[in-house]
Amino acid sequence: MSADATPAAPARPVSARHFVRLKLRVMGNNFRGQGWRIAMFVGGALLGLWFAASGFFLFAAPGLTGNGRYAVLIAAAGGGLLVLGWLLLPLVFFGVDETLDPARFALLPLPRRTLVTGLFAAALLSVPALAVLIATSGLVLTASSLGGWSAGLVAVVGVLAGLLLCVAASRAVTSAFATMLRSRRVRDLAAVLLAVVAALLGPLQIFGVAALREADWDRLAGVATVIGWTPLGAPWTAGIDVAQGRGWAAPVKLLITVVALVALLAWWSRSLESAMVGAASAGKAPARRGVDGGAVAQLFPRVAGWARRDRFGALVAREARYWWRDARRRANLITIAVVGIFVPVMVNLGGAGFVAGDGSGPATNASNNSPVVVTFSMVVVGVVAAVTLANQFGFDGSAYAANVVAGVPGRLELRARMTAFSLYVLPMLAVVSVVLSALLGRPGWIGLMAGSLTATYGAGLAVTGFVSVLGAYSLPETSNPFAMNSGAGLAKGLLTLLAMIVSAVAAVPMVVAAALLGDAWLWLALPVGAAYGLGAALLGAYLAGDVLDRRLPELLATVTPRR
Repeated sequence: MSADATPAAPARPVSARHFVRLKLRVMGNNFRGQGWRIAMFVGGALLGLWFAASGFFLFAAPGLTGNGRYAVLIAAAGGGLLVLGWLLLPLVFFGVDETLDPARFALLPLPRRTLVTGLFAAALLSVPALAVLIATSGLVLTASSLGGWSAGLVAVVGVLAGLLLCVAASRAVTSAFATMLRSRRVRDLAAVLLAVVAALLGPLQIFGVAALREADWDRLAGVATVIGWTPLGAPWTAGIDVAQGRGWAAPVKLLITVVALVALLAWWSRSLESAMVGAASAGKAPARRGVDGGAVAQLFPRVAGWARRDRFGALVAREARYWWRDARRRANLITIAVVGIFVPVMVNLGGAGFVAGDGSGPATNASNNSPVVVTFSMVVVGVVAAVTLANQFGFDGSAYAANVVAGVPGRLELRARMTAFSLYVLPMLAVVSVVLSALLGRPGWIGLMAGSLTATYGAGLAVTGFVSVLGAYSLPETSNPFAMNSGAGLAKGLLTLLAMIVSAVAAVPMVVAAALLGDAWLWLALPVGAAYGLGAALLGAYLAGDVLDRRLPELLATVTPRR
């Protein structure tokens, strides 16, 4: 080393504040020149503020009224719903903000603890987190009014711990599911997910409807006390316990929260490494046997083996393969399966036996459901199945440039995409019809259910064809199928809501026909519904295809992620 050489300055340690500053800078760069993103962010902030204000007054109601009888009920139920919302909504509706993609840090020599801490701190800098903080601050007001400053101080600690728990739960669950969904063993994952969701949501919904109808608030208060000793309600009820003279319970509940938080962060840390690599090992691929026809035939998956070996068939084969192998698309297929089972059961069986409060149970009164009620529940399922294509070009991203260069006609493009998607969805809808008819004890209603589903699904495909062309948005280039760009979560929610409303309106003739035709509709539903759905889908592809041909460059620019 030469005499005049100066030693290099020691590297500064990386801390959480560097990740926070990096997120703010990336968000600023993403908003630059993107007016729609700014508008979506402002809209999301206003919507979050409205929910925050509503939640604040709800949680503060016992303190404002001076009646603390149901303070534990409000704290445990409201806080538990918040935690469940952070667990489930990113998986099935809004996604999770991936402004800082973990894969971008794969080549940096950062300890895993530093990376988890930094990404966790950056995740706290979001509109949903701020909205939860403002809403749950009402618990501080309630605890202070009922128990003085000491209860209020414990409530502050509980609210902050609850917020950390919500964010950690969201990140850990989405990261873990993203890792599992990259594996081709999606059948096992789908079965587990369906079983868990059906086992948890169904009984909770049935019990909740029954309890609300009977207005037995003392029973609900007892359930809330039990929830308060779980991670779902422990942080939110700690301050209320101090205010009501149970000071010994506060440190125990805070300890429960800390243990759950540490466990979630450890879980996230383990799945984060796989998210950084961007792939999951699926084991050795099985050898394909019995494939005839050469290399071209092998490009067609088994589910699309019937397709012609032309441009339409190639597009169908490509989309069918993408829907099975792409983790982001598989996540949507699982959502359809969950909703397809849960919604009909909830509408037709969930509260059937509790309407009169006689405790007769679902099996007794399920037979009283009319074709109109069944048709309505099928409309909901069909609409949810179709709106998955509301951003179908966003799944492709910059890869859609290949179709633009090849000059694929818009009508052909949309028909092929609808066909490939239907190869997976229509069997699901058929299973829903058979299972629900068996549960209702009405095997003759299979045609009614299948016809209503196909009609609504076809009308939804027509609507989402236009929405996907006119309202497309880009998705982040990440291996997490639940990741969303800043502001895109609100865009996804609004576009989905718009597509659902328009699709439901388009399916109104099916409900009207069920109400007017009575028993005759049981025989006409399947052929009329199938013809209605097929005609609506083809008409939508025909009209939206012309719009797609005129907007190819704009659509490609919209769905291409900004680096």
